[in-house]
Amino acid sequence: MKIHIDIDCFFVSAARIIEPELEHKAVAIGGRSDTKIFNKDAKNQTVNFENSGSFVPTFYKAYEKKDDDIASFTDSDGKIRGILTTSSYEARSFGIKTAMTIREALQLCPHLIIKAPNMSLYQKLSHELHEFLCSKIPLVEQASIDEFYGDLTGWIKDEDIPAFIDSLRHEILHVIKLPVSIGAAPTRYIAKLATTYAKPFGCKVIDKYNFDAFVNPIEVGAFAGIGKSMKHKFNSAQIHTLGDIRKRRGTLESWGPYATDLYKRINGEVDAPIKTTHRRKSIGISRTFDSLYDRLELKRRVHVLVRHLSYAILKLDVIPTVFHLGISYEMNQKSHKNISLAELFTEKKFDSLCLKLFHEADTQKRLKVIRLSITCSSFTRDSKKELSLIGFHEEQKMRKLTEQTQILRERYGIDTLKWGSEM
Repeated sequence: MKIHIDIDCFFVSAARIIEPELEHKAVAIGGRSDTKIFNKDAKNQTVNFENSGSFVPTFYKAYEKKDDDIASFTDSDGKIRGILTTSSYEARSFGIKTAMTIREALQLCPHLIIKAPNMSLYQKLSHELHEFLCSKIPLVEQASIDEFYGDLTGWIKDEDIPAFIDSLRHEILHVIKLPVSIGAAPTRYIAKLATTYAKPFGCKVIDKYNFDAFVNPIEVGAFAGIGKSMKHKFNSAQIHTLGDIRKRRGTLESWGPYATDLYKRINGEVDAPIKTTHRRKSIGISRTFDSLYDRLELKRRVHVLVRHLSYAILKLDVIPTVFHLGISYEMNQKSHKNISLAELFTEKKFDSLCLKLFHEADTQKRLKVIRLSITCSSFTRDSKKELSLIGFHEEQKMRKLTEQTQILRERYGIDTLKWGSEM
């Protein structure tokens, strides 16, 4: 049997550990694109690779405790910006949902307590929970900052699993101070589904005896892997529940490999192994900001993003060979440019490359820009690409300079050394 462990309202639960007075109150954690990295006096930026997932940035500003956290989301003109990354169940009873704007949430619940995110605390608690689970279960996979899978096969007898996971959730609450919900099933996909229906702070075990009764009535959109477009396709074919899907094997097989695999997941016919380690295959940085037309300022912001991403690439000790730069404009227009380059990585070359990609990707010069993103992938450790030897000697000199810069930044912060073009 596989189990799926999910921390209930993780960011709120973490806030309640350091502020117990938030217990049983309507609380939400705000989120906002960190445009402060573009400030010329920006400081205290940090990076973390341990976890990923929704609302879990690789780059973030160190947490600063304030008496009134709503001030973190209020501009100088008094306008409240930002969205909610999570909310307590008390807040959800007012109709508050994840990704809702803070302004909308406060209209629904005027007494809602808004807290600023504390990524360092979330990373610390997630690590502690992972270590605790590894002491209890032989195989543990961390799927995201607040989500874990475990394999109990050959470790706990099936008939003992209900008592085991019930005891486990209470131990976690006692030791880590975090409420979790746990689902158990023959496959990881059904275990994840079971966790959804175990919340909050509950357990649910699905076996061959209650499989049909549990799975069949669930709406198609509740299953991981079924997005809006697939849900629409199902509904158009008069398929509304997972039970309907299980009756229409031929239909799904006619839709291709993805739909066929989806059918097998829902039917409990296929599973994926628990992976105890994950190798990052790409790294990127992006920022959304108020619409901006000034191309010189946009280029300066490209320099800033490059500096942060270069720091992360060197910290990961990888050499990317595929580079992507994306631009989002007002009026829902987008553009992007890619390039493959198998050469030794240096920050100077990376900076020049990204500026070139920006020039080529900026196809809507009459429009204002609202978002910039840079992504690097296809690391040499994961591909068969060989580095070019052209100019390799000169590249080595620049690489040494890049490494010396990295040492200073790791010691004194990412913002210690900046490009002159950023100022």
